[in-house]
Amino acid sequence: MNSVDLDHADVALAVGGDQEAFERLYRRHVPRVTSLAGWLLDSGEADDAVQEVFIRVWQKLHTFAGQSSFGTWLHRVAVNLMLRRRRNLGISRQRHAAADDELETVSAPREHPDLRVAIERAVDQLPRGAREVFVLHDMEGYKHDEIAELLSVDPGTSRSQLHRARMLLRQLLAT
Repeated sequence: MNSVDLDHADVALAVGGDQEAFERLYRRHVPRVTSLAGWLLDSGEADDAVQEVFIRVWQKLHTFAGQSSFGTWLHRVAVNLMLRRRRNLGISRQRHAAADDELETVSAPREHPDLRVAIERAVDQLPRGAREVFVLHDMEGYKHDEIAELLSVDPGTSRSQLHRARMLLRQLLAT
């Protein structure tokens, strides 16, 4: 049985109140939700957000219609919740930097222990708007129209933020 079939069976059981089935869903999907939280939220917020996602999923599981995979539905719930959490906590910052010389104040890692660590450090240094769009587009596979809807921006803004993020990453990784 593949993971989609396992998810489908466990969702049906969990909707009926089977907590063990929900725990299996949790174990299968918590790594991806945790990874997403690590990219979109400050480190001190990630664990609470992951727990909040799964509490919300438990509460709303009966609304899952099965039109997409459970993983896709869960991911959308997670992205929406994390973006809303950032706005509600007041940590969302200006989407466009006032000046392009902002990179001058950002320190890049002096050594590159390995590419993944270097990329993670560079992504962490991106301005909020560019980071959100980069993570949602290049790492999570959302299209610009979807990102625009999630972030309440124009699709052109999403495209320009993605371009900006890529240019900043290129500069950060070149040092």
